[in-house]
Amino acid sequence: MKKQDLLKFINDEMLEKLFGFCYSRTNDSYEAEELCSEITFALVKAARSDGEIESVYPFIWKVAHNVYADFSNKRRKETDNRYEGDAGELLVNIPYKTDEDNADELLTSIYRRIAFLTKAYRDAMVMFYIDGYSIAEIAAEQNTSESNVRQRLFSARRIIRSEVDKMTENYNKPVSLDHIEFYIYGTGDPTWGDPRDGFIRQLSKHIVWLCMKKPMSAPELAEELNVPTVYVEEELEILKHGRNGEYGILRRLDNGKYAINIVLFDKETTEKACSVYTEHIPGMLDVVIDYLEKYEADYLSYPYLNKRVDMNLIIWQQISVLSEILWKKVELCLADKYFKGIDRAKRPFSVFGSVYDGKGYYYGCDGINSRNVCGFKYVFASNLYSSDANNPRLKAHFKCGHDISNDPQLQLALRSVNGLDIAALSEKEKEHAAKAIECGYLYRDKDVLYTKILVSLKKDEKDLFRISRSISLDNGYIENVAEAIAKKLSEIFKKALPDYLHNEWSFANLLAGGMMPGEMIERLIERGVITAPENGIGAEGCWMIVEK
Repeated sequence: MKKQDLLKFINDEMLEKLFGFCYSRTNDSYEAEELCSEITFALVKAARSDGEIESVYPFIWKVAHNVYADFSNKRRKETDNRYEGDAGELLVNIPYKTDEDNADELLTSIYRRIAFLTKAYRDAMVMFYIDGYSIAEIAAEQNTSESNVRQRLFSARRIIRSEVDKMTENYNKPVSLDHIEFYIYGTGDPTWGDPRDGFIRQLSKHIVWLCMKKPMSAPELAEELNVPTVYVEEELEILKHGRNGEYGILRRLDNGKYAINIVLFDKETTEKACSVYTEHIPGMLDVVIDYLEKYEADYLSYPYLNKRVDMNLIIWQQISVLSEILWKKVELCLADKYFKGIDRAKRPFSVFGSVYDGKGYYYGCDGINSRNVCGFKYVFASNLYSSDANNPRLKAHFKCGHDISNDPQLQLALRSVNGLDIAALSEKEKEHAAKAIECGYLYRDKDVLYTKILVSLKKDEKDLFRISRSISLDNGYIENVAEAIAKKLSEIFKKALPDYLHNEWSFANLLAGGMMPGEMIERLIERGVITAPENGIGAEGCWMIVEK
């Protein structure tokens, strides 16, 4: 159909669907209305241009997604530094500045655009020839047009035409790699340099999988994977360099081969290591439940700022610490006896993981902070969440890097600590309040809103987990079990890790014990000690520390 006919499809039903699309992606109806208006404008503008539309509804939703991407960038006040043309034309068209003060700015701008072009062209080639993506799928992935993808493929082919032609002669269709996934977790400050950034292509994952088994050179990897060497060389540099040039998933050995640079176990090793912990969970759970019952009054007497608290939310808050008791005892045994004299790897951020086994029983716990918000000098917020995106027991409220100052629901939770009169709220704030109630931040008592998630003062922070941590004091069961676990794990780690990664043993222990929170949560639910949020998200596992 012609683009001019597009207006016939922008009816009440379509606008309703578009507004639903917008509302689910924005904070309130005001933002949703603004976004929906921009999408509608883009569709009207498209309808006034020449050309054909092969399929109208995919076209409409492609426009909606593209406008939403631009809207999100604008909302975060970020600059999109993309350039869709030719790099040579770019350099010619950029005006030359003789002002020395502007020289650095000009060079930075050029480098940024060249870096983008390099990545865009490389990604298009790898996705098309190696991962088996279609041009349309690549366009959607890169948020650009199919014509731009074709242009990138054409330009990049000229660079490596000989190897592409060779590949085409030997294999009548593009190489397609079997799908492989990893669970890779991080600990520390990811802003220092997270080597997982960009680790999404199947080519990268297969290279890592092979280097995990034994060190390999670029030609050896290329032969094993049946792909051109140039692709492998580029991926190896990315995997070795990481984000900051100091820490990558792979390392280059003196003999020129590449080897794994992080703790990364296959399914069998992971299951074997995890089972060393899981066989002791029933006994550990008995100890924990007895302890919770014995000290329930002490838990409830902690000076939370909330109008009301209950043991269910307190236990959810304490899960991470309760599940770490055994793990930390094992850590001490490993350090004092089995890895004594081996200095631990020290860096601001580290990653570790395993091949995905489909179980998804790991939990994460992310914290964020802000200053001078809603009348508080300092605010720290934390939330526990399930790592299984397909079937989460507990969904994440937020992840690291989330901005409290731009989160109206969290701000309402702060404002409602001592109660907030609903009548004092604007229509926009009432909408945010409804969403905050739905996600478990607030509850309503008559005409007043109160904070449901646990809130405490920073001056009391030292005692927040004191009761839970005391469980390990003079506890013979935990001491004996920890020693037995440490002995078995040391044997597994020394066999699975290359010698140069023995100083990463603590991350291997994190991986082995990482299922403890999930296992403990499931068993506490089964025994009726705690309850899970009905829709996967609520006040459970979420809490804040504030300073007035």
